Amino acid sequence: MAPDTEENDLTPPKRATIADIAARAGVSPGAVSFALNNRPGVSEETRARIVQIAQELHWRPHSAARALGGARAGTIGFVLNRPARTLGTETFFGDLISGIQLGLSGSHTGVNLLVARDLAEELDTYQEWWNGHQVDGVIVVDPREQDARVDLLAELGMPAVVVGSRPSAEGAPPTVWIDDSEAAMTVFGYLHALGHTRIAHVAGVEAFEHTRMRTAALQTFAESAGLAFAQSSATDYSAEQGASVTRTLLSRSEPPTAIVYDNDVLAVAGLGVAAEMGVGVPDRLSIVSFDDSVMARLVRPSLTALRRDTVELGERASRLLLDQIESGRTLESRPGPSLTLEVRDSTAPPA
Repeated sequence: MAPDTEENDLTPPKRATIADIAARAGVSPGAVSFALNNRPGVSEETRARIVQIAQELHWRPHSAARALGGARAGTIGFVLNRPARTLGTETFFGDLISGIQLGLSGSHTGVNLLVARDLAEELDTYQEWWNGHQVDGVIVVDPREQDARVDLLAELGMPAVVVGSRPSAEGAPPTVWIDDSEAAMTVFGYLHALGHTRIAHVAGVEAFEHTRMRTAALQTFAESAGLAFAQSSATDYSAEQGASVTRTLLSRSEPPTAIVYDNDVLAVAGLGVAAEMGVGVPDRLSIVSFDDSVMARLVRPSLTALRRDTVELGERASRLLLDQIESGRTLESRPGPSLTLEVRDSTAPPA
């Protein structure tokens, strides 16, 4: 019988402490604290030896002690407040997270990622992270008008960077931005140049800043270009809602001859409905996506789309956040990567 052995096997390993590091390095615990918190009082040779031993022992600072000492958490936070079923199909967020991690490379900074059910949970998460000294700052996506998240972050004094569609107002967290109004005008102008005067827009969540900007851009363009039909319809970014809205649009007595979708998931769903209803693309219907991805290029016909380097967008956001954490003050907004319209097989002059 070996019950004692089995019980011992289930005992979690003892967490390494500063005293353990000090004993192995042959120095005082105070010297270890100075070395790990990058404070003067130890030689560079001793500091390097202590850091090496800490890594070998897999030592991690206790969050409460770290907070009391004013040390950094070495982690940034990123909350995704989107339905889980859409996150699995949207390549945008996978590329954005890859870029965020790329921007952190070499900084010894990690990412704390959480998928929130709603805005209330996102707000609670920021409060919990900051109170527990779990993150040094956060990256925020999908900005809204009168954004409660920005207000809370300002109240907490928490460093933050927004991935958005325009520069932030003075005093607000800085934004890495891509002008969605200009992007929308590029798409609508291209379709109008092909001869389309009946253009629909299958949009995302109505509360989001970029959705409002694209919707407003369509109405502005419709008035200036004299479009016969221009309509935006909000969705939750799911393929189901994208298909439903497309079906309604194509069932009109005078359906649109071009539809612009806010992401590639919606666009591919719309392409499927067009095939289901016998509406040829691009012969009778042109389709454009505001997001480009491998999916947009692999479907047939391949989708005309706005291409942006989303990985670079995430990289710029995390670097701006690191700069802000290091400087201890709110920095200015910075532009994101440029957009290009990739014309493929899903667009043509109207029949």
